[in-house]
Amino acid sequence: MTPLPDQEILRRLVLAAVMGGIIGAEREFRQKSAGFRTNILIGMGSALFTIMSLELATAASDPTRITAQIVTGIGFLGAGAIIRTRSGVHGLTTAATVWVNASIGVACGGGAYHIAVIAGALTLAVLLLLWPLERAVERRIHKRELLNRRASDRSA
Repeated sequence: MTPLPDQEILRRLVLAAVMGGIIGAEREFRQKSAGFRTNILIGMGSALFTIMSLELATAASDPTRITAQIVTGIGFLGAGAIIRTRSGVHGLTTAATVWVNASIGVACGGGAYHIAVIAGALTLAVLLLLWPLERAVERRIHKRELLNRRASDRSA
């Protein structure tokens, strides 16, 4: 395989950093644990691993093995963001965001710019547009739980 030109490597890494930064900015704005810098580094790291797997690929090697290991490694990183408390589980969206951001980085590293941009836009749409709906559902569930507790307290 012909080595990628330096400009192409730079383009792929910069796009991964920009996409990670946009997603990370939303997380940072909401004061979540994996924020701006973390998401930039996850996207860039995933892109760099992908670029290197393509650069080092030979007829006897399988460049997809590194990509598979990215999925595993990011899964462990995301698991660290998940916290279980008495009131429920927290950090699932952050963990999923880290995971999706890594896949966007892989797309950037592989030169699939259109896939990276579409996935980034959809990720941002989910994080920004579905958040109010999620909050409304949580409020409704919380209200119902309070009413159920009051009813059970009265009957006891």
